[in-house]
Parts: sequence; C-alpha cells; structure tokens
Amino acid sequence: MDMDYNNFLKNITEIEKRIIKICKECKRNPEDITLLPVTKNHGPFAVEFVSQYGLKAIGENRIQETESKKPLVKSSVKWELIGHLQSNKTKRAVELFDRIQTVDRIKLVKSLSKQLEQINKSMPILIQINSGEDPSKYGATVNNAPYLLEAALKSRYLKVEGLMTVAPIECDNFCAIDSFKKLKVLRDQLEEKFQVALPVLSMGMTSDMDEAIKAGSTMIRIGTALFGDRVYA
Repeated sequence: MDMDYNNFLKNITEIEKRIIKICKECKRNPEDITLLPVTKNHGPFAVEFVSQYGLKAIGENRIQETESKKPLVKSSVKWELIGHLQSNKTKRAVELFDRIQTVDRIKLVKSLSKQLEQINKSMPILIQINSGEDPSKYGATVNNAPYLLEAALKSRYLKVEGLMTVAPIECDNFCAIDSFKKLKVLRDQLEEKFQVALPVLSMGMTSDMDEAIKAGSTMIRIGTALFGDRVYA
C-alpha cells in the first residue's frame, strides 16, 4: 500500500535528526553526508516524494524495474544503480542511469566503456568493494581494488568518484564498522597510490548507518525507513 507524503516527511525528518545526532557524536559535519533514498520495490510515488522534498537523486537495484518506473516519473531526479549489474545489461544501464555504484570487475569496466563510446557519453561510477569479505555479496576484493581502479581510470568514458560497499548480512555492529573502516582505509590508499580524488564513500543503510557515518561514510542508502516495507512482486 502506497504511503502518503506526510508520512514520508515524518520519516525523512527522523532520519535527518539521526544523521545530525551521529555526526555530533563523532564530530562530523552533517552536511558532509548525502542521503540517497532507495526506491526499489516502491512505486513512482516514492521518486516523486524525493523530488518534492528537494533531494536530487534516488537509488534503484534493477534494470527491469527502472525501465518500467522511470517513464511514469514526471520529476527530474538522477537515477543511481546500486544493485548488481550483469555485463550483458550495460547497454540499458548506461541509457537509464546517471551513475553506477556497483562496478566490481574489469569485464564490467570494459563493457561499460564500449557502450558509452558508442553513444559518446561519460558516466560517473563508484567501485564496489566487498570489504566485509562476505561470500554472498558482490564486490571486488581489497587486494584486487587497485587493478580494477587502474582499469577504470584508463577509460575516457568512466569517471570514478569513489567506493561503495555493503556490510555482510550476518553482521553485528563491530563487524559492520570494521567493514566500513576497511573501505575508508582502502580509499585513502588508492588516492595516494593513483593521485586521484575519490571523495564518495557510499556505505551504510538503515540498520548500520550509525556505524557507517562514524567510519567515514559520505553517502547512506536508505529505503525502508523512508518508505515503509517493500512490496515484492
């Protein structure tokens, strides 16, 4: 059942208060944290609410859902892919999305570059790292990260803006923060090694946003806390 805008306002206000509280505890500036609403498995209303509130981007997980939802949205927002991307779906991905957060292998870098070259388009991306070493999660290993970044930096059509991770599923607070800290350390090492700026650290969701912000996240991906339980087809 679709929620109304007043409920969304209440929810997003609570999330923003929570961000401010966490930032105060760890002496960070709340303005350094970007809230990315995750609208997957919610109707076009969710995207419209985000735009009405004044946020500029949303996160979606799947090509197929975005294909059906995007034409129904009248508002102008940026669409970010935060779900796994198969190499054979890069053509549609570069057409549908404004940024892809889940670039996790060199094969995908090459496929994206090929598709982008054909339409003469540049694409901001994040490199996805499995910093929690969860076998059920996608993402490059910490050891392979330099090779993946190097390949992406060589593409004239890809603009690497930072790193992204998802904490392990079976993970307590200590495990989550360890995963997030590893990503920040890796980011700092990669910046120094390649002499590039990687300002975006996309890490943290509703259940672990506290740990992520304390570990240095610059973007948290929030869905259920904003829009309620998802309706799965």
